[in-house]
Amino acid sequence: MAGFGPPPGHGKATGTDFVLVHGAWHSSAAWTDVSFELATADARACALDLPGAGPNARFPVSYLTAGQQGLTAEASPLRDLTLDDTADAVVAALRRLRGAGRRLVLVAHSLGGLTVTRAAEKAPELVDHIVYIAALVPTLLGSAGAYLRLPEAGPRYPDLYIGDPAAIGATRINFRSTDAGYRDLLHRTFYGDVDEERFLAFANGLVPDNPTRIAAAEVGATRERWGSIPRSYVLTTQDRVVTPALQRRMIDDADRFAPAHRFRIGSLESSHSPFASRSKELARLIRTLAA
Repeated sequence: MAGFGPPPGHGKATGTDFVLVHGAWHSSAAWTDVSFELATADARACALDLPGAGPNARFPVSYLTAGQQGLTAEASPLRDLTLDDTADAVVAALRRLRGAGRRLVLVAHSLGGLTVTRAAEKAPELVDHIVYIAALVPTLLGSAGAYLRLPEAGPRYPDLYIGDPAAIGATRINFRSTDAGYRDLLHRTFYGDVDEERFLAFANGLVPDNPTRIAAAEVGATRERWGSIPRSYVLTTQDRVVTPALQRRMIDDADRFAPAHRFRIGSLESSHSPFASRSKELARLIRTLAA
């Protein structure tokens, strides 16, 4: 399809590697089912653990202590983590994979959109296509924080967040809470179309802190570098975290900012977590959009 092939100069590829980047609080484990579905279609999937996630996670001491005394005030062990730290980890992975002579497709969920956008800006020659899934793509307004303050962003669910993000250096969620009402709000907000047992299985593996410096950072996308890469977007139409209205605002802003490769758009009738609720459909859509 015209306009969605590899950028000039990348040569003939022998296959496609999908590099999957998780969002806030999550890890590579979020992509387990999607990775399997991609593999059944003879694609290769590489799900990354960003700094501060998966085996790289760091937890507040109080989060893992009986009674969780001090959880609202303890400084985050991830407070110094930056957007460049996460983007550089993605670029390093891309450099290792590029030597295989295959197309490289970056796939980002939610706040992972910031990392992927920054990584693509740093090394556009390593990326053949980007697929954003319910992801934040700051262009005209610069940062995720600026977009999340727009009316299109809807309510921000302050009852979910523990402590003062400015003081502790992170947006903190208590995934180990035993409060039934709090857990129900978490479930409905992030995993609204996933049954409770499956939601709890995912929630049990999440890290509580998302560094405030990442969402506040200027992503720095340019037309000449990030804008030179073909891109797609998967809209999640039941999303309560990155609302459909905000998703469309970011798509429209990006297309105005860098019209050379306007977003190719697909959609899923899902919550913010289609990797958990619609993995087969999501994998199929990723392949179709990136073809």
